[in-house]
Amino acid sequence: METTYIINPNQALWEKGDFTRIAESMRGSGEALVNELGITKEHYVLDLGCGDGTTAIPAAKRGAKVLGVDIARNLVEAGNLRAKKSQLSNITFQHGDACNLQLEDHSFDRVVSIFGAMFAPKPNEVAKEMVRVTKPGGRIVMGNWIPDDPTLVAQLLKISSAFTPPPPEGFISPMLWGVAKHVIDRFGQAGIPEENISFLRDTWVFHYSGTTDAFVRDFKMYYGPTMNAFEAAKANGKADDLQFELEMLFKRQNTSTKSNVTTIPATFLRVTVDIPA
Repeated sequence: METTYIINPNQALWEKGDFTRIAESMRGSGEALVNELGITKEHYVLDLGCGDGTTAIPAAKRGAKVLGVDIARNLVEAGNLRAKKSQLSNITFQHGDACNLQLEDHSFDRVVSIFGAMFAPKPNEVAKEMVRVTKPGGRIVMGNWIPDDPTLVAQLLKISSAFTPPPPEGFISPMLWGVAKHVIDRFGQAGIPEENISFLRDTWVFHYSGTTDAFVRDFKMYYGPTMNAFEAAKANGKADDLQFELEMLFKRQNTSTKSNVTTIPATFLRVTVDIPA
């Protein structure tokens, strides 16, 4: 009898391209953010939706024991390879689903998710899982893109969505993680009082060694949501329109004065959740 495998759509999305190519432009901001979080060698850190380790590896370099979990197996493999090249024995990457973590209760001093868990399809389950695996007195830190924000990523996703078919019924936009009231409600359902949740509008900087057009090309070739948008646009004869809109977006957002360097700041919502002791 033939076995049928059900493919997780979220896993398929993030395994579709090669996010490591985009992550290369995020390394500096990843290190800077980790340096602000007060992570020490005393901490056991879970980086959820870790990609290939943009924040997980800097946390390990600060001496913390780190577990990186991601839905995309290719990114898990890339993370373990980066850790090996950096000769870090205090970090491991493994495959996992933020909606259903196969991890023990109250295991981690810090749970970090920077533009990762926000894309998981069941946000209430994500909040419950993050709270469940964090130790009493521990802390959760999320970085989430903000809907309708004028900066790069929100606009990139907004433009891309205009060229793709409507989402299926019941779809919950990942961008709602960038709205404080939704964050408060989700963690509230996980048992966290509102006074234990704080917010900060922060800036993430993409630094790319190349032109804005080359950066757009990388998103087109390697970033799952943009790849899907181009496939849909091509089917409708609108691929050139999408290409033009993204090239104009990246040119407008670029703050670099060098022709072969692209520097684009993007605003995000930093969420800090303190778990009651």
